[in-house]
Amino acid sequence: MPHDVSLIAILAAGFGLALFFGYLAARMRMPPLVGYLVAGIVIGPATPGFVADLSLASQLAEIGVMLLMFGVGLHFSLQDLAAVWRVAVPGAIVQIAAAVAMGAGIASQWGWDFGPALVFGLCLSVASTVVLLRALETKRLLDSINGRIAVGWLLVEDLVMVLILVLLPAVAGLLGGHEPITGSALQDLWPTVGLTIAKVMLFITLMLVAGRRVFPRILWLVANTGSRELFTLCVIAAAVGVAFGAAKLFDVSFALGAFFAGMMLRESEFSHRAAAESLPLRDAFAVLFFVSVGMLFDPAVILAEPAKLLSVALIIMVGKTVAAMALVLAFRFPLNTALTVGASLAQIGEFSFILAGLGVSLGLLPVAGQNLILGGALISIAANSLLFAAIEPVQQWIRKNSSIARRLEQRAGPLAELPPTTDPKLINGHIVIVGYGRVGRRIAGALDQQGIPHVVIEHGRDTVQQLRDRGVAAVSGDAAETEVLTQAHITSASMLVLATKDTIDAGKIIKAARRLNPTIHTVLRSHNEEEARLFEQQGMGTVFIGEQELAEGMSRHILARFAVPAA
Repeated sequence: MPHDVSLIAILAAGFGLALFFGYLAARMRMPPLVGYLVAGIVIGPATPGFVADLSLASQLAEIGVMLLMFGVGLHFSLQDLAAVWRVAVPGAIVQIAAAVAMGAGIASQWGWDFGPALVFGLCLSVASTVVLLRALETKRLLDSINGRIAVGWLLVEDLVMVLILVLLPAVAGLLGGHEPITGSALQDLWPTVGLTIAKVMLFITLMLVAGRRVFPRILWLVANTGSRELFTLCVIAAAVGVAFGAAKLFDVSFALGAFFAGMMLRESEFSHRAAAESLPLRDAFAVLFFVSVGMLFDPAVILAEPAKLLSVALIIMVGKTVAAMALVLAFRFPLNTALTVGASLAQIGEFSFILAGLGVSLGLLPVAGQNLILGGALISIAANSLLFAAIEPVQQWIRKNSSIARRLEQRAGPLAELPPTTDPKLINGHIVIVGYGRVGRRIAGALDQQGIPHVVIEHGRDTVQQLRDRGVAAVSGDAAETEVLTQAHITSASMLVLATKDTIDAGKIIKAARRLNPTIHTVLRSHNEEEARLFEQQGMGTVFIGEQELAEGMSRHILARFAVPAA
Protein backbone atom coordinates (compact mmCIF):
# COMPACT_ATOMS: atom_id res chain seq x y z
CA MET A 1 0.00 0.00 0.00
CA PRO A 2 1.58 3.36 -1.01
CA HIS A 3 2.28 5.66 1.91
CA ASP A 4 0.21 8.51 0.48
CA VAL A 5 -3.08 6.57 0.71
CA SER A 6 -2.60 4.84 4.07
CA LEU A 7 -4.79 7.45 5.79
CA ILE A 8 -7.56 6.97 3.23
CA ALA A 9 -7.23 3.20 3.58
CA ILE A 10 -7.64 3.21 7.34
CA LEU A 11 -10.60 5.59 7.17
CA ALA A 12 -12.34 3.50 4.50
CA ALA A 13 -11.63 0.14 6.12
CA GLY A 14 -12.17 1.39 9.68
CA PHE A 15 -15.50 3.12 9.06
CA GLY A 16 -16.79 0.46 6.66
CA LEU A 17 -16.02 -2.55 8.85
CA ALA A 18 -17.12 -0.69 12.00
CA LEU A 19 -20.48 -0.05 10.34
CA PHE A 20 -20.83 -3.69 9.27
CA PHE A 21 -19.85 -5.29 12.58
CA GLY A 22 -21.57 -2.59 14.60
CA TYR A 23 -24.81 -3.33 12.75
CA LEU A 24 -24.41 -7.06 13.40
CA ALA A 25 -23.79 -6.38 17.09
CA ALA A 26 -26.90 -4.21 17.30
CA ARG A 27 -28.98 -6.91 15.59
CA MET A 28 -27.71 -9.39 18.20
CA ARG A 29 -28.79 -6.95 20.95
CA MET A 30 -25.21 -6.17 21.85
CA PRO A 31 -23.62 -2.69 22.15
CA PRO A 32 -22.38 -1.46 18.72
CA LEU A 33 -18.94 -0.75 20.20
CA VAL A 34 -18.39 -4.53 20.38
CA GLY A 35 -18.63 -4.50 16.60
CA TYR A 36 -16.16 -1.61 16.40
CA LEU A 37 -13.66 -3.63 18.45
CA VAL A 38 -14.11 -6.65 16.17
CA ALA A 39 -13.52 -4.40 13.15
CA GLY A 40 -10.20 -3.35 14.68
CA ILE A 41 -9.14 -6.96 15.23
CA VAL A 42 -9.96 -7.76 11.60
CA ILE A 43 -7.68 -5.02 10.23
CA GLY A 44 -5.04 -5.41 12.93
CA PRO A 45 -1.61 -7.02 12.59
CA ALA A 46 -2.65 -10.15 14.53
CA THR A 47 -5.06 -11.34 11.82
CA PRO A 48 -4.36 -12.21 8.15
CA GLY A 49 -5.30 -9.97 5.26
CA PHE A 50 -5.27 -6.18 5.08
CA VAL A 51 -3.33 -4.52 7.94
CA ALA A 52 -4.04 -0.85 8.63
CA ASP A 53 -1.39 1.64 9.78
CA LEU A 54 -1.46 1.29 13.58
CA SER A 55 0.35 4.57 14.27
CA LEU A 56 -2.14 6.50 12.14
CA ALA A 57 -5.04 4.75 13.86
CA SER A 58 -3.68 5.75 17.26
CA GLN A 59 -3.41 9.40 16.21
CA LEU A 60 -6.95 9.41 14.83
CA ALA A 61 -8.15 7.84 18.06
CA GLU A 62 -6.40 10.59 20.02
CA ILE A 63 -8.41 13.17 18.06
CA GLY A 64 -11.53 11.34 19.20
CA VAL A 65 -10.39 11.65 22.82
CA MET A 66 -9.80 15.38 22.35
CA LEU A 67 -13.22 16.02 20.79
CA LEU A 68 -15.04 13.96 23.41
CA MET A 69 -13.38 15.76 26.32
CA PHE A 70 -13.98 19.07 24.57
CA GLY A 71 -17.67 18.21 24.37
CA VAL A 72 -17.74 17.36 28.07
CA GLY A 73 -16.11 20.68 28.88
CA LEU A 74 -18.85 22.49 26.93
CA HIS A 75 -21.39 21.04 29.41
CA PHE A 76 -19.22 21.25 32.53
CA SER A 77 -18.90 24.45 34.55
CA LEU A 78 -16.41 25.34 37.24
CA GLN A 79 -19.27 25.12 39.74
CA ASP A 80 -19.95 21.54 38.62
CA LEU A 81 -16.27 20.72 39.11
CA ALA A 82 -16.15 22.32 42.55
CA ALA A 83 -19.29 20.45 43.64
CA VAL A 84 -17.68 17.02 43.15
CA TRP A 85 -14.04 17.82 43.89
CA ARG A 86 -14.21 16.70 47.53
CA VAL A 87 -15.21 13.17 46.59
CA ALA A 88 -13.38 12.96 43.24
CA VAL A 89 -9.87 13.80 44.49
CA PRO A 90 -9.56 11.45 47.50
CA GLY A 91 -11.73 8.85 45.79
CA ALA A 92 -9.58 8.70 42.65
CA ILE A 93 -6.30 8.61 44.58
CA VAL A 94 -7.43 5.83 46.95
CA GLN A 95 -8.99 3.86 44.09
CA ILE A 96 -5.76 4.09 42.07
CA ALA A 97 -3.83 2.84 45.11
CA ALA A 98 -6.26 -0.08 45.57
CA ALA A 99 -6.07 -1.07 41.89
CA VAL A 100 -2.26 -0.86 41.92
CA ALA A 101 -2.16 -3.08 45.02
CA MET A 102 -4.43 -5.68 43.39
CA GLY A 103 -2.55 -5.62 40.08
CA ALA A 104 0.89 -5.71 41.67
CA GLY A 105 -0.25 -8.44 44.07
CA ILE A 106 -1.43 -10.79 41.33
CA ALA A 107 1.69 -10.07 39.24
CA SER A 108 3.95 -10.94 42.18
CA GLN A 109 2.09 -14.27 42.44
CA TRP A 110 3.18 -14.92 38.86
CA GLY A 111 6.81 -14.44 39.94
CA TRP A 112 7.31 -10.90 38.63
CA ASP A 113 9.74 -8.51 40.32
CA PHE A 114 8.54 -5.41 42.16
CA GLY A 115 9.14 -2.94 39.30
CA PRO A 116 7.19 -4.81 36.60
CA ALA A 117 4.43 -5.65 39.10
CA LEU A 118 4.09 -1.96 40.06
CA VAL A 119 3.87 -0.81 36.44
CA PHE A 120 1.36 -3.57 35.72
CA GLY A 121 -0.81 -2.40 38.62
CA LEU A 122 -0.63 1.21 37.46
CA CYS A 123 -1.80 0.18 33.98
CA LEU A 124 -4.91 -1.41 35.50
CA SER A 125 -5.77 1.58 37.68
CA VAL A 126 -6.86 4.22 35.16
CA ALA A 127 -10.14 4.24 33.24
CA SER A 128 -10.65 5.11 29.58
CA THR A 129 -11.91 8.61 28.78
CA VAL A 130 -13.77 7.55 25.65
CA VAL A 131 -15.51 4.52 27.15
CA LEU A 132 -16.63 6.40 30.25
CA LEU A 133 -18.01 9.36 28.31
CA ARG A 134 -19.77 7.23 25.71
CA ALA A 135 -21.43 5.17 28.45
CA LEU A 136 -22.59 8.28 30.33
CA GLU A 137 -23.87 9.91 27.15
CA THR A 138 -25.75 6.76 26.09
CA LYS A 139 -27.48 6.60 29.48
CA ARG A 140 -28.03 10.40 29.49
CA LEU A 141 -26.11 10.66 32.77
CA LEU A 142 -23.44 13.15 31.72
CA ASP A 143 -25.25 16.14 33.25
CA SER A 144 -26.35 14.28 36.38
CA ILE A 145 -24.52 14.42 39.70
CA ASN A 146 -23.45 10.78 39.16
CA GLY A 147 -21.95 11.70 35.79
CA ARG A 148 -20.19 14.75 37.20
CA ILE A 149 -18.59 12.70 39.96
CA ALA A 150 -17.39 10.14 37.41
CA VAL A 151 -15.96 12.86 35.13
CA GLY A 152 -14.27 14.62 38.05
CA TRP A 153 -12.82 11.28 39.15
CA LEU A 154 -11.52 10.73 35.61
CA LEU A 155 -9.82 14.15 35.54
CA VAL A 156 -7.97 13.37 38.77
CA GLU A 157 -6.82 10.03 37.32
CA ASP A 158 -5.67 11.91 34.22
CA LEU A 159 -3.54 14.30 36.27
CA VAL A 160 -2.03 11.44 38.30
CA MET A 161 -1.13 9.53 35.12
CA VAL A 162 0.51 12.63 33.61
CA LEU A 163 2.74 12.81 36.67
CA ILE A 164 3.52 9.07 36.53
CA LEU A 165 4.49 9.24 32.85
CA VAL A 166 6.99 11.98 33.72
CA LEU A 167 8.38 10.18 36.76
CA LEU A 168 8.66 6.63 35.38
CA PRO A 169 11.68 7.18 33.09
CA ALA A 170 13.51 8.94 35.93
CA VAL A 171 13.05 6.04 38.38
CA ALA A 172 13.18 3.16 35.86
CA GLY A 173 16.69 2.13 36.93
CA LEU A 174 15.65 2.08 40.59
CA LEU A 175 12.74 -0.23 39.74
CA GLY A 176 14.90 -2.65 37.71
CA GLY A 177 14.75 -1.14 34.22
CA HIS A 178 17.36 -1.18 31.48
CA GLU A 179 19.26 1.89 32.68
CA PRO A 180 20.68 1.80 36.22
CA ILE A 181 19.79 4.90 38.24
CA THR A 182 22.62 7.22 39.23
CA GLY A 183 23.06 9.77 41.99
CA SER A 184 22.64 12.66 39.55
CA ALA A 185 19.38 11.15 38.28
CA LEU A 186 18.04 10.99 41.83
CA GLN A 187 19.03 14.62 42.39
CA ASP A 188 17.16 15.64 39.23
CA LEU A 189 14.02 13.73 40.20
CA TRP A 190 12.38 16.25 42.52
CA PRO A 191 13.08 19.28 40.30
CA THR A 192 11.45 17.33 37.46
CA VAL A 193 8.39 16.64 39.60
CA GLY A 194 8.22 20.27 40.71
CA LEU A 195 8.53 21.53 37.14
CA THR A 196 5.76 19.21 35.91
CA ILE A 197 3.37 20.31 38.67
CA ALA A 198 4.25 23.96 38.01
CA LYS A 199 3.51 23.55 34.28
CA VAL A 200 0.13 21.96 34.96
CA MET A 201 -0.82 24.69 37.44
CA LEU A 202 0.34 27.37 35.00
CA PHE A 203 -1.81 25.90 32.23
CA ILE A 204 -4.90 25.72 34.45
CA THR A 205 -4.35 29.27 35.69
CA LEU A 206 -3.82 30.57 32.16
CA MET A 207 -7.05 28.96 30.97
CA LEU A 208 -9.09 30.20 33.94
CA VAL A 209 -7.76 33.75 33.83
CA ALA A 210 -7.22 34.44 30.14
CA GLY A 211 -8.94 31.58 28.32
CA ARG A 212 -12.41 32.23 29.73
CA ARG A 213 -12.22 35.79 28.37
CA VAL A 214 -10.42 35.24 25.07
CA PHE A 215 -12.14 32.11 23.69
CA PRO A 216 -15.77 33.29 24.05
CA ARG A 217 -14.78 36.59 22.42
CA ILE A 218 -13.18 34.79 19.45
CA LEU A 219 -16.25 32.57 19.06
CA TRP A 220 -18.51 35.64 19.14
CA LEU A 221 -16.45 37.38 16.43
CA VAL A 222 -16.54 34.31 14.18
CA ALA A 223 -20.28 33.80 14.74
CA ASN A 224 -20.91 37.40 13.66
CA THR A 225 -19.51 36.61 10.21
CA GLY A 226 -22.60 34.48 9.57
CA SER A 227 -20.47 31.68 8.11
CA ARG A 228 -21.40 28.23 9.41
CA GLU A 229 -18.22 26.60 8.14
CA LEU A 230 -16.05 29.24 9.86
CA PHE A 231 -17.94 28.67 13.10
CA THR A 232 -17.40 24.90 12.89
CA LEU A 233 -13.75 25.46 11.99
CA CYS A 234 -13.33 27.74 15.01
CA VAL A 235 -14.79 25.12 17.34
CA ILE A 236 -12.60 22.29 16.02
CA ALA A 237 -9.51 24.51 15.98
CA ALA A 238 -10.10 25.46 19.62
CA ALA A 239 -10.50 21.83 20.69
CA VAL A 240 -7.53 20.36 18.81
CA GLY A 241 -5.31 23.45 19.01
CA VAL A 242 -5.56 23.92 22.77
CA ALA A 243 -5.14 20.18 23.36
CA PHE A 244 -1.99 20.08 21.22
CA GLY A 245 -0.57 23.25 22.75
CA ALA A 246 -1.26 21.99 26.27
CA ALA A 247 0.62 18.76 25.55
CA LYS A 248 3.61 20.41 23.86
CA LEU A 249 4.04 23.48 26.06
CA PHE A 250 2.78 22.35 29.47
CA ASP A 251 3.18 18.53 29.42
CA VAL A 252 -0.58 18.21 29.98
CA SER A 253 -2.48 15.37 28.30
CA PHE A 254 -4.48 16.01 25.14
CA ALA A 255 -7.68 15.07 26.96
CA LEU A 256 -7.17 17.53 29.82
CA GLY A 257 -6.25 20.34 27.43
CA ALA A 258 -9.35 19.77 25.31
CA PHE A 259 -11.54 19.60 28.43
CA PHE A 260 -10.40 23.02 29.60
CA ALA A 261 -10.87 24.44 26.10
CA GLY A 262 -14.48 23.27 26.23
CA MET A 263 -15.01 24.70 29.72
CA MET A 264 -13.76 28.09 28.57
CA LEU A 265 -16.02 28.10 25.50
CA ARG A 266 -18.93 27.22 27.78
CA GLU A 267 -18.79 30.85 28.96
CA SER A 268 -19.96 31.86 25.48
CA GLU A 269 -23.63 32.21 24.56
CA PHE A 270 -22.83 30.04 21.54
CA SER A 271 -21.72 27.02 23.61
CA HIS A 272 -24.81 24.93 22.74
CA ARG A 273 -24.27 25.60 19.05
CA ALA A 274 -20.60 24.69 19.40
CA ALA A 275 -21.56 21.37 21.01
CA ALA A 276 -24.01 20.60 18.20
CA GLU A 277 -21.53 21.50 15.45
CA SER A 278 -18.80 19.26 16.87
CA LEU A 279 -21.05 16.26 17.60
CA PRO A 280 -20.73 14.43 14.23
CA LEU A 281 -16.93 14.60 14.31
CA ARG A 282 -16.87 13.48 17.94
CA ASP A 283 -18.95 10.41 17.13
CA ALA A 284 -16.91 9.52 14.04
CA PHE A 285 -13.51 9.75 15.73
CA ALA A 286 -14.81 7.96 18.84
CA VAL A 287 -15.57 4.99 16.57
CA LEU A 288 -11.96 5.07 15.35
CA PHE A 289 -10.80 4.90 18.97
CA PHE A 290 -12.52 1.55 19.47
CA VAL A 291 -11.20 0.32 16.12
CA SER A 292 -7.65 1.24 17.19
CA VAL A 293 -8.10 -0.69 20.47
CA GLY A 294 -9.12 -3.76 18.51
CA MET A 295 -6.05 -3.41 16.27
CA LEU A 296 -3.78 -3.64 19.31
CA PHE A 297 -5.26 -6.91 20.53
CA ASP A 298 -3.68 -10.29 19.75
CA PRO A 299 -6.34 -13.03 20.08
CA ALA A 300 -3.60 -15.59 20.73
CA VAL A 301 -3.32 -14.37 24.33
CA ILE A 302 -6.73 -15.93 25.05
CA LEU A 303 -5.34 -19.40 24.29
CA ALA A 304 -1.86 -18.77 25.71
CA GLU A 305 -2.78 -17.24 29.10
CA PRO A 306 -6.51 -17.76 29.80
CA ALA A 307 -6.20 -17.87 33.62
CA LYS A 308 -4.05 -14.75 33.78
CA LEU A 309 -6.33 -12.90 31.38
CA LEU A 310 -9.34 -13.80 33.52
CA SER A 311 -7.53 -12.52 36.63
CA VAL A 312 -6.79 -9.20 34.92
CA ALA A 313 -10.40 -8.84 33.78
CA LEU A 314 -11.68 -9.53 37.30
CA ILE A 315 -9.38 -6.89 38.80
CA ILE A 316 -10.55 -4.31 36.27
CA MET A 317 -14.27 -5.10 36.34
CA VAL A 318 -14.79 -6.33 39.91
CA GLY A 319 -11.91 -5.15 42.05
CA LYS A 320 -11.91 -1.54 40.82
CA THR A 321 -15.71 -1.41 40.88
CA VAL A 322 -15.98 -2.61 44.48
CA ALA A 323 -13.23 -0.21 45.60
CA ALA A 324 -14.89 2.76 43.90
CA MET A 325 -18.33 1.85 45.28
CA ALA A 326 -16.98 1.54 48.83
CA LEU A 327 -15.35 4.96 48.58
CA VAL A 328 -18.49 6.65 47.22
CA LEU A 329 -20.63 5.09 49.95
CA ALA A 330 -18.05 6.21 52.52
CA PHE A 331 -18.72 9.79 51.40
CA ARG A 332 -22.43 9.22 52.19
CA PHE A 333 -23.66 9.20 48.60
CA PRO A 334 -26.60 6.91 47.72
CA LEU A 335 -26.27 3.39 46.33
CA ASN A 336 -27.24 4.50 42.81
CA THR A 337 -24.31 6.94 42.72
CA ALA A 338 -21.92 4.25 43.97
CA LEU A 339 -23.06 1.77 41.32
CA THR A 340 -22.86 4.35 38.52
CA VAL A 341 -19.36 5.50 39.44
CA GLY A 342 -18.23 1.90 39.93
CA ALA A 343 -19.51 0.86 36.49
CA SER A 344 -17.97 3.96 34.90
CA LEU A 345 -14.50 3.04 36.11
CA ALA A 346 -14.71 -0.71 35.43
CA GLN A 347 -12.55 -0.55 32.30
CA ILE A 348 -9.14 0.63 31.11
CA GLY A 349 -8.05 2.34 27.91
CA GLU A 350 -5.73 4.84 26.30
CA PHE A 351 -3.55 5.79 29.30
CA SER A 352 -3.07 2.11 30.10
CA PHE A 353 -1.77 1.50 26.56
CA ILE A 354 0.61 4.47 26.75
CA LEU A 355 1.93 3.44 30.17
CA ALA A 356 2.32 -0.20 29.10
CA GLY A 357 4.25 0.83 25.98
CA LEU A 358 6.53 3.04 28.06
CA GLY A 359 7.05 0.22 30.57
CA VAL A 360 8.11 -2.21 27.82
CA SER A 361 10.54 0.32 26.32
CA LEU A 362 12.10 0.94 29.76
CA GLY A 363 12.42 -2.79 30.53
CA LEU A 364 9.87 -2.48 33.35
CA LEU A 365 7.11 -4.59 31.80
CA PRO A 366 7.36 -7.85 29.84
CA VAL A 367 5.66 -8.02 26.46
CA ALA A 368 3.37 -10.70 27.90
CA GLY A 369 2.18 -8.14 30.45
CA GLN A 370 1.37 -5.67 27.71
CA ASN A 371 -0.70 -8.32 25.92
CA LEU A 372 -2.60 -9.09 29.12
CA ILE A 373 -3.34 -5.38 29.57
CA LEU A 374 -4.63 -5.10 26.01
CA GLY A 375 -6.75 -8.22 26.48
CA GLY A 376 -8.15 -6.92 29.75
CA ALA A 377 -8.94 -3.60 28.09
CA LEU A 378 -10.80 -5.29 25.24
CA ILE A 379 -12.89 -7.46 27.58
CA SER A 380 -13.70 -4.61 30.00
CA ILE A 381 -14.62 -2.19 27.20
CA ALA A 382 -16.89 -4.73 25.53
CA ALA A 383 -18.61 -5.54 28.83
CA ASN A 384 -18.95 -1.97 30.10
CA SER A 385 -22.34 -1.37 28.50
CA LEU A 386 -23.60 -4.57 30.14
CA LEU A 387 -22.44 -3.32 33.53
CA PHE A 388 -24.39 -0.08 33.05
CA ALA A 389 -27.47 -2.04 32.03
CA ALA A 390 -27.17 -4.10 35.23
CA ILE A 391 -27.14 -1.07 37.56
CA GLU A 392 -30.91 -0.86 38.08
CA PRO A 393 -31.59 -4.61 38.66
CA VAL A 394 -28.51 -4.93 40.88
CA GLN A 395 -29.62 -1.91 42.90
CA GLN A 396 -33.08 -3.39 43.42
CA TRP A 397 -31.65 -6.79 44.38
CA ILE A 398 -29.20 -5.28 46.90
CA ARG A 399 -31.90 -3.16 48.51
CA LYS A 400 -34.22 -6.15 48.74
CA ASN A 401 -31.71 -8.64 50.15
CA SER A 402 -29.26 -6.55 52.18
CA SER A 403 -30.32 -4.82 55.37
CA ILE A 404 -26.79 -3.37 55.60
CA ALA A 405 -27.22 -1.69 52.21
CA ARG A 406 -30.57 -0.24 53.28
CA ARG A 407 -29.03 1.14 56.47
CA LEU A 408 -26.14 2.63 54.49
CA GLU A 409 -28.58 4.44 52.23
CA GLN A 410 -30.56 5.71 55.18
CA ARG A 411 -27.50 7.29 56.82
CA ALA A 412 -27.94 11.03 56.70
CA GLY A 413 -25.10 13.48 56.59
CA PRO A 414 -25.48 16.89 58.23
CA LEU A 415 -26.75 18.40 54.96
CA ALA A 416 -29.24 15.64 54.16
CA GLU A 417 -31.90 17.01 56.50
CA LEU A 418 -33.15 20.44 57.48
CA PRO A 419 -31.65 21.93 60.67
CA PRO A 420 -33.89 21.59 63.75
CA THR A 421 -33.94 25.38 64.03
CA THR A 422 -35.82 25.75 60.71
CA ASP A 423 -38.88 27.99 61.13
CA PRO A 424 -42.04 25.79 60.93
CA LYS A 425 -43.66 28.47 58.74
CA LEU A 426 -41.10 27.73 56.02
CA ILE A 427 -42.10 24.05 55.78
CA ASN A 428 -45.88 24.29 55.60
CA GLY A 429 -47.57 25.10 52.30
CA HIS A 430 -44.13 25.81 50.87
CA ILE A 431 -42.64 25.14 47.42
CA VAL A 432 -40.00 22.45 46.93
CA ILE A 433 -37.47 23.40 44.22
CA VAL A 434 -35.34 20.56 42.82
CA GLY A 435 -32.10 21.93 41.36
CA TYR A 436 -30.37 25.23 42.01
CA GLY A 437 -28.82 25.94 38.63
CA ARG A 438 -29.53 28.92 36.42
CA VAL A 439 -33.28 28.24 36.30
CA GLY A 440 -33.74 27.19 39.92
CA ARG A 441 -31.76 30.18 41.16
CA ARG A 442 -34.03 32.61 39.31
CA ILE A 443 -37.19 30.91 40.53
CA ALA A 444 -35.94 31.00 44.11
CA GLY A 445 -35.03 34.68 43.72
CA ALA A 446 -38.54 35.51 42.50
CA LEU A 447 -40.06 33.64 45.46
CA ASP A 448 -37.77 35.47 47.89
CA GLN A 449 -38.92 38.83 46.55
CA GLN A 450 -42.55 37.86 47.19
CA GLY A 451 -41.85 36.28 50.57
CA ILE A 452 -43.04 32.83 49.47
CA PRO A 453 -41.40 30.04 51.54
CA HIS A 454 -39.48 27.35 49.69
CA VAL A 455 -37.02 24.49 50.26
CA VAL A 456 -34.25 23.66 47.78
CA ILE A 457 -33.11 20.11 47.02
CA GLU A 458 -29.65 20.10 45.45
CA HIS A 459 -26.96 17.44 44.86
CA GLY A 460 -24.00 19.77 45.43
CA ARG A 461 -23.14 19.85 49.11
CA ASP A 462 -21.15 23.05 48.81
CA THR A 463 -24.18 24.75 47.23
CA VAL A 464 -26.44 23.53 50.03
CA GLN A 465 -24.00 24.82 52.64
CA GLN A 466 -23.86 28.23 50.94
CA LEU A 467 -27.67 28.40 50.83
CA ARG A 468 -27.90 27.58 54.52
CA ASP A 469 -25.31 30.22 55.33
CA ARG A 470 -27.68 32.72 53.66
CA GLY A 471 -30.63 31.42 55.68
CA VAL A 472 -32.23 29.45 52.81
CA ALA A 473 -33.81 26.08 53.70
CA ALA A 474 -31.97 23.44 51.65
CA VAL A 475 -31.19 19.72 51.76
CA SER A 476 -28.58 17.68 49.91
CA GLY A 477 -29.42 14.49 48.04
CA ASP A 478 -31.20 12.80 45.16
CA ALA A 479 -34.79 14.05 44.85
CA ALA A 480 -35.86 10.67 43.44
CA GLU A 481 -35.23 9.17 46.88
CA THR A 482 -38.18 9.15 49.27
CA GLU A 483 -35.95 9.98 52.25
CA VAL A 484 -34.70 13.18 50.60
CA LEU A 485 -38.22 14.35 49.71
CA THR A 486 -39.31 13.62 53.26
CA GLN A 487 -36.51 15.79 54.64
CA ALA A 488 -37.75 18.61 52.38
CA HIS A 489 -41.22 18.12 54.00
CA ILE A 490 -42.89 17.26 50.70
CA THR A 491 -45.96 16.01 52.59
CA SER A 492 -46.84 19.55 53.69
CA ALA A 493 -45.70 21.31 50.49
CA SER A 494 -48.11 22.92 48.04
CA MET A 495 -45.97 22.67 44.91
CA LEU A 496 -43.01 20.76 43.48
CA VAL A 497 -40.82 22.52 40.89
CA LEU A 498 -38.28 20.51 38.86
CA ALA A 499 -35.71 23.01 37.63
CA THR A 500 -32.86 20.63 36.80
CA LYS A 501 -31.22 20.40 33.37
CA ASP A 502 -31.35 16.61 33.51
CA THR A 503 -34.95 15.47 33.05
CA ILE A 504 -34.26 11.74 32.89
CA ASP A 505 -35.36 11.19 36.53
CA ALA A 506 -38.35 13.55 36.36
CA GLY A 507 -40.83 10.67 36.32
CA LYS A 508 -39.25 8.99 39.34
CA ILE A 509 -39.20 12.22 41.34
CA ILE A 510 -42.83 13.08 40.61
CA LYS A 511 -44.06 9.54 41.37
CA ALA A 512 -42.17 9.53 44.68
CA ALA A 513 -43.54 12.96 45.57
CA ARG A 514 -47.15 11.99 44.75
CA ARG A 515 -46.89 8.87 46.88
CA LEU A 516 -46.11 11.12 49.83
CA ASN A 517 -48.41 13.99 48.82
CA PRO A 518 -51.10 12.97 46.27
CA THR A 519 -52.49 16.51 45.92
CA ILE A 520 -49.21 18.31 45.24
CA HIS A 521 -49.06 20.49 42.11
CA THR A 522 -46.00 19.79 39.92
CA VAL A 523 -44.17 22.10 37.53
CA LEU A 524 -41.25 20.91 35.39
CA ARG A 525 -39.03 22.07 32.55
CA SER A 526 -38.43 20.36 29.23
CA HIS A 527 -35.88 20.80 26.46
CA ASN A 528 -38.06 20.11 23.42
CA GLU A 529 -41.68 19.77 22.29
CA GLU A 530 -41.54 15.98 21.89
CA GLU A 531 -40.39 15.50 25.48
CA ALA A 532 -42.95 18.03 26.70
CA ARG A 533 -45.79 16.16 24.95
CA LEU A 534 -44.62 12.90 26.55
CA PHE A 535 -44.60 14.53 30.00
CA GLU A 536 -48.10 15.94 29.48
CA GLN A 537 -49.45 12.60 28.21
CA GLN A 538 -48.13 10.94 31.36
CA GLY A 539 -49.85 13.59 33.49
CA MET A 540 -46.62 14.72 35.11
CA GLY A 541 -47.77 18.31 35.61
CA THR A 542 -47.39 21.72 34.02
CA VAL A 543 -44.52 21.64 31.51
CA PHE A 544 -42.45 24.62 30.34
CA ILE A 545 -40.27 24.40 27.23
CA GLY A 546 -37.09 26.50 27.25
CA GLU A 547 -37.22 27.62 23.62
CA GLN A 548 -40.97 28.34 23.76
CA GLU A 549 -40.70 30.50 26.88
CA LEU A 550 -37.76 32.36 25.38
CA ALA A 551 -39.75 33.03 22.18
CA GLU A 552 -42.76 34.25 24.16
CA GLY A 553 -40.61 36.58 26.27
CA MET A 554 -38.96 38.05 23.18
CA SER A 555 -42.38 38.41 21.51
CA ARG A 556 -43.75 40.33 24.49
CA HIS A 557 -40.76 42.66 24.39
CA ILE A 558 -41.11 43.24 20.63
CA LEU A 559 -44.86 43.89 20.85
CA ALA A 560 -44.35 46.24 23.79
CA ARG A 561 -42.03 48.35 21.64
CA PHE A 562 -44.95 48.77 19.23
CA ALA A 563 -47.36 49.63 22.07
CA VAL A 564 -49.29 46.39 21.62
CA PRO A 565 -51.03 45.25 24.86
CA ALA A 566 -49.34 42.31 26.58
CA ALA A 567 -52.44 40.10 26.30
